[in-house]
Amino acid sequence: MRKVSKDIFDKFEYRLFGIVTLITLIGFLAIYSATKTSPAEQGNFLKQIYSWILSIILLFGVTFIPTRFIKSSTIALYAGSLILLVAVLFFGKIVGGQKCWIHIAGFSFQPSEMAKISVVLALAQFLSRPQTDIESFKDISIALAIGLLPVFLIMMEPDLGSSFIFFGIILFMLFWNGISMFGLFFVLSPGVTAISSLFGTYYLIGTLAISIAFLALFRKDIFLSGSILAINVSAGFFVDYVYRVLSPHQQRRIMTFIDPTSDPLGAGYNSLQAKIAIGSGGFWGKGYLSGRQTQLHFIPAQWTDFIFCTIGEEFGLVGSVIVLFLFAVFFVRLLKLAQFEKDKYYSLIVIGSLAVFFVHFIVNVGMAIGIMPVIGIPLPFISYGGSALLSNMLLLGIILNIYRNRVARD
Repeated sequence: MRKVSKDIFDKFEYRLFGIVTLITLIGFLAIYSATKTSPAEQGNFLKQIYSWILSIILLFGVTFIPTRFIKSSTIALYAGSLILLVAVLFFGKIVGGQKCWIHIAGFSFQPSEMAKISVVLALAQFLSRPQTDIESFKDISIALAIGLLPVFLIMMEPDLGSSFIFFGIILFMLFWNGISMFGLFFVLSPGVTAISSLFGTYYLIGTLAISIAFLALFRKDIFLSGSILAINVSAGFFVDYVYRVLSPHQQRRIMTFIDPTSDPLGAGYNSLQAKIAIGSGGFWGKGYLSGRQTQLHFIPAQWTDFIFCTIGEEFGLVGSVIVLFLFAVFFVRLLKLAQFEKDKYYSLIVIGSLAVFFVHFIVNVGMAIGIMPVIGIPLPFISYGGSALLSNMLLLGIILNIYRNRVARD
């Protein structure tokens, strides 16, 4: 019995689990502070603890199941996530103008969270096949279809924030799989063109001109180059349709990102107040439970998307740097695990999971300090939200499972 327990302990990646536990505990403190003076939301602190207990159980369950079960379940998980994304369009609960929640027996969850996990697994399975040629137009298109099909359904909710994560997953995994500069251009250029079109016609024309110049430098055949240019042109014009599909408050958020001062009391209010909160924290912070912006709720729902403001105001620069440092260690550790994993499939899963965590982190902190658009993305392991916490811990459980079996194989 002692030998079995010792073997399990040796194969468990306690460093990664320890870092996440520290980050989660900081999240508990921040959620308690942000909801303390809000009677309607005081129960969120206990709900988050209950979600964490459940997620720990699921994490250890996933960690110690046979790894082959994860691989064999990939297609079913991906299909199931698509079915749930379709179901939420018909039976979903509307929250904040978005129909992205399914409510069952008093419990609400977002199917988009499950979709993130299933896309990571499905892309890893496709890209790790020996017959997959990541430089071919066909296989790049298939990879994009796997990642973007859930995005199409999520945009119908509409949920711009969750959709943004999938682009990060696709980009990270294709890059890790060794995609060439031309392939990277093929993947990135439509997105860049679409974003540039939001700034006006001249920006769109300029971006298309740059795309033509790059296509000329790559010197591919005329059919392939023409197809990519057509995709870029379509992306530029199609973004207007996508913009109109978004809810009015999401449209205002995008316009506010382009010009933050255009609506300081409306869509730009959260962004401006977030910067005030973080700036007022100074070096040491105002002290736990003593933040004026936090306790007086100048920022709506500060326990979710703007939880970093609570940390910045009450713990100051020191507390913010500690949180950033913990996340940096977490990301570096994931990168090392992916690097040392010999099996391409499992290495891609770790990188895809890293993409999920990293994009959430960058966008959320960027929203708080005013360098990213406010698109409603939580801070991993810290922001309030049972669905997000469960999905993050499930991803961590898959990573721990991969590490445990890698150690066993070595």
